Amino acid sequence: MYLSQLFIPLIKNLPTEAKIKSHQLMIRTGMIKQSSSGIYSWLPLGFKVMKKIEQIVREEQNHIGAQEMLMPTIQSSEIWKESGRYDDYGDEMLRIKDRQGREMLYGPTNEELITDVFRSSVKSYKSLPQILYHIQWKFRDEIRPRFGVMRCKEFYMKDAYSFDISDEDAKKSYNKMFYSYLKTFSRIGLKAIPMSAATGPIGGDLSHEFIILADTGESKIFADKKIFDIDINKYKFDDASLTRMRNDFTNIYAATDEKYNKDEFNNKVSKDNQVITKGIEVGHIFYFGDKYSKPMNCFIDDKNGKKITVKMGSYGIGVSRLVAAVIEANYNNDVMKWPKTISPFDVVIIPSFTKNNTENLRKAEKVYLELKKQNIDVLLDDVDENMSNKFKKHDLIGVPFQIIIGSKSEGDNLEFKELNSTSEILSLSNIKSKLRI
Repeated sequence: MYLSQLFIPLIKNLPTEAKIKSHQLMIRTGMIKQSSSGIYSWLPLGFKVMKKIEQIVREEQNHIGAQEMLMPTIQSSEIWKESGRYDDYGDEMLRIKDRQGREMLYGPTNEELITDVFRSSVKSYKSLPQILYHIQWKFRDEIRPRFGVMRCKEFYMKDAYSFDISDEDAKKSYNKMFYSYLKTFSRIGLKAIPMSAATGPIGGDLSHEFIILADTGESKIFADKKIFDIDINKYKFDDASLTRMRNDFTNIYAATDEKYNKDEFNNKVSKDNQVITKGIEVGHIFYFGDKYSKPMNCFIDDKNGKKITVKMGSYGIGVSRLVAAVIEANYNNDVMKWPKTISPFDVVIIPSFTKNNTENLRKAEKVYLELKKQNIDVLLDDVDENMSNKFKKHDLIGVPFQIIIGSKSEGDNLEFKELNSTSEILSLSNIKSKLRI
């Protein structure tokens, strides 16, 4: 992509309404544009990052055997009345009526709808276990939207739902998702810590939220620093190993302020190991048994032909929120560096040229075409402006690698730089190798 052709409405000055780094950067680099309070259009740069995160989420869900589907954004009120949540959910639910006067709602979550899908399709224990998921827009009418896409009204979310015949089997599904979340966040460059959490309006008696550390987080975190040293890659994908994994995490103290107990924290964690900071929630998982299946008459036949309620869990990841969370975790001193796996481009070529001397631009175009042949996603800055402005702009955009074509680049040897590192002179073939790793 040529920068001159990319729809990227850059803004020089900090937007006054943006209070945290991610909101400021996403507006300044033209990733999003506010449509109304808490509702945003996703412009090409931001949308590209979000779709890369979505694909990683999808791959990790598929890896544990979850199956993708798609449910609508608009739901009937009837199934919510069955579960008892229609009146209880609160003002965050956007309630509407169609032209026939039927009560509808813009889905804030999908426990009722997936239960309705399941109960009409599965009748026997022989079809279990099942994990179904979709990635879809949600709407919650936040009373005070703030921090850009971090806390907005309309957001893009992966929500999954597990169905099992017993509590024991349901815990196995819960552990699979626990593992999947840790792998997902690791792949997008985040160290997420699972912490015991309140179940809120979802309900149930088992819940963990996944928190990344960030000064702008809304949750206060109390943890034993040993939890940051657990290596998720040492666990195998089998029931015994996954149970051990969850125990290893949950046996180490880690809690948000709503679950924090001062005496317990001080008794379990030595002063030297105590971490007290702030964090951002990037995922939440729940096990709630028959909270929805029982009132909605979601029964299956067990081995003895007896009808029993199916055991359920739900599992959410805020895909659009993760874009902002990654920025908060990686932004430093006016420089943004995207993790390689979700960067909008693999590399940017920055040539020094003027209208009267385009030699470096022509050389950049040859390099651009050569990298494109290797399926490397490359951005070419073909905009005529001074190099100082170019570097400031690309420090904001955050593409992790730069090829600078100027006085230091001669022949096949080019100036190559990884953001936040010193540049080096490499051949084009060596640059290709580095970009393919």
